[in-house]
Amino acid sequence: MAKKADKNLVIVESPAKAKTIGKYLGPSYEVKACMGHLRDLPKSQIGVDVDNDFEPNYRPIRGKEDIIRDLKQSAQSSTTVYLATDPDREGEAISWHLKHLLELEDNKAKRVTFNEITKKVVTESIEKPREIDQNLVDAQQARRILDRIVGYQISPIMWRKIRRGLSAGRVQSVATRMVDDRDAEIEAFVPQEYWTLDALLKNADGAPFKAHYYGKNGKKYEPGTEKEVQAIMDELRSLPFTVKSVKRSDKHRSPSPPFTTSTMQQEASRKLNMTPRRTMAIAQQLYEGVDISGEGTVGLITYMRTDSLRISDEAQRDARSFIERRYGKDYYPVKARQYKTKASAQDAHEAIRPSNVNLTPEEIRGDLTPEQYRLYRLIWSRFLASQMENAIYDSVGVEIEAGKHSFRASASKLKFSGYTAVYEESRDEEKEEKDLPLPPLNEGECVTSEGFEPGQHFTQPPAHYTDATLIRAMEEQGIGRPSTYAPTVSTILDRSYVKKEGKSLLITPLGHAVTGWMEQYFEDIADLKFTALMEKKLDDVEEGDVAWKSVIRDFYGDFESRLENAGNSEYVNIPPTVSEEVCPVCGKNLVERDGRFGQFLACPGYPDCSFTMPLVIQMPGRCPVCGGRLMKRTGVGKDSGKQYTYYCCEHNTATKAQPATCEFRTWDVPVKDDCPQCGHTMFKKSGKGYKRPYCINEACANFLPEEKRGYVKKAADTKKDEKTSPKKSTKKTAAKKTAAKKTTKKTSKKAEKE
Repeated sequence: MAKKADKNLVIVESPAKAKTIGKYLGPSYEVKACMGHLRDLPKSQIGVDVDNDFEPNYRPIRGKEDIIRDLKQSAQSSTTVYLATDPDREGEAISWHLKHLLELEDNKAKRVTFNEITKKVVTESIEKPREIDQNLVDAQQARRILDRIVGYQISPIMWRKIRRGLSAGRVQSVATRMVDDRDAEIEAFVPQEYWTLDALLKNADGAPFKAHYYGKNGKKYEPGTEKEVQAIMDELRSLPFTVKSVKRSDKHRSPSPPFTTSTMQQEASRKLNMTPRRTMAIAQQLYEGVDISGEGTVGLITYMRTDSLRISDEAQRDARSFIERRYGKDYYPVKARQYKTKASAQDAHEAIRPSNVNLTPEEIRGDLTPEQYRLYRLIWSRFLASQMENAIYDSVGVEIEAGKHSFRASASKLKFSGYTAVYEESRDEEKEEKDLPLPPLNEGECVTSEGFEPGQHFTQPPAHYTDATLIRAMEEQGIGRPSTYAPTVSTILDRSYVKKEGKSLLITPLGHAVTGWMEQYFEDIADLKFTALMEKKLDDVEEGDVAWKSVIRDFYGDFESRLENAGNSEYVNIPPTVSEEVCPVCGKNLVERDGRFGQFLACPGYPDCSFTMPLVIQMPGRCPVCGGRLMKRTGVGKDSGKQYTYYCCEHNTATKAQPATCEFRTWDVPVKDDCPQCGHTMFKKSGKGYKRPYCINEACANFLPEEKRGYVKKAADTKKDEKTSPKKSTKKTAAKKTAAKKTTKKTSKKAEKE
């Protein structure tokens, strides 16, 4: 540790991290935040001299002069400056830029990294500083300059040939193409018919059960038509059914490994309904530190940008101690679990895990926001489960014979919970195959046939990508790295190349046109294999095997000629998406347009007809008033100017030509399930996460009053839907009136998000 007389400066990226680390290091260290990059390529120009061997022109970022000045003053009066930015390529580059900006000598600038922000790791890292890793910096420079060349030289051509405001990128263009290819695959899919056949059987004691048709003469067979199924049933009706074999065994189910960046984003999307961008933002908060009662500011998880499954020995020892103490020795395996990281992974950091496994989610729940708690619980549960013993199921498989035909049935029962004692709560929304229980059966026993249940099915096309499955596909293809998955998905949505319906990602006409244009003029950039190969080259730069400028030179070889061809191309006309909604003024089908608040519907007859209306998305279910279609619509608050979402009947919209014929409108989200009591469409509370559906039919015994649905009670005037009645609005003091105004603003923001 440094002497008390010394004054040392530690530079991190965020104030939250500065606060946490400052608490651990004490008065000899001044900890300040640089707020990310302070030097970068200029926004107003490409900033890369392609004629001078791609020399970058780095400049201080406009608007950050005060931060730079403050850090320079602190650095000049410090004995040592510890550059403690994030432990990845980007963080290494920020430290390198800081060293140049602050004009630090080599013996004064020291690089430190924290895989987790705990007192032990922070103090140990400060005691063992290192030099800046130039290979990491060069890998970041190569990526930055490649992206700058692609973006700043292709995008202006796209503005001229397709539409203003567009952009191209090595990773975003490939991600858009993946969504486009999947949608084309779905559209071209031809379903194939197949049938299943279940036998309804009873054992000797009259206990019923089902068995699934397997095949004939010991070979698996799946009937393709109703005629084939009927022939099998006709043959079986005169045959006795006998239990051929009963096999019992213990089936072991192993836990999933701890999280990497991509698997955390996938699970958070599926189970917590968080977007990748939001997941990373909350994870960053957990990593940098949260104020915990009795503990102070604590970094709760390890670094969240990683592709490694490695776990430190110390973390495994802590996990073992916790598991044996809480669940017993049977719940810890004989040998500590090790998970093999993919060969293509950088393996720079551990897997994502809690910094202190003894800080359980329930213990610190009161100190976390709801989102922080849910994500921390997911990370904590996944890590702890990954170190636990297998779950064991008592499994039984039965084969039943009828002539040359055979049927099979199976069932399993949990025998030892193992890791599921921890991770079961996070599997609530997953769809799992459930085996029906089987009655006691013995080999050679005759069973009675009670009939058959034939079922017609059709093969299904591949599912549309979701946030989770697109990230998984990108990882499998080697496209992008942990730090780029979330920004890539956000970018293609922000650019309107892809739109989201429910959880599905769908290509837009604009995205389809851009993908086709990129494939025609920049085939290499839009190619999945080329992009994955480029990621491998960047990894080689990081390893010191390849010079970073040689990667740029190889890429730029025929890039100039491609730019020239694209510049001479024809203008791309993108036909608007035609909706099913009809213009009430002139009768034409409305089309989708882009506006200030996103997409809306407009009459294609403009300027002769200027009718517009909010974008309409049909929802499941039926209007509880008139039985019409239910629609998702958007509106804009008159006072706040913010956009909000509501649900209404298709006949709710009034026009000059025709008044609204149905008044049904609600904030509640309609769901596909009908009420089992009255058959009306059920609804759920709006917002993120799982919400239990309820019935809004007041005449139904299953009706749930509004005050029990989890909403704050609204004012009687429903026209002011963008405001709730502020609780503090009746106060007379000026200070409390100000507080009431703040409450209104927060409510407006909430309405916008919903």
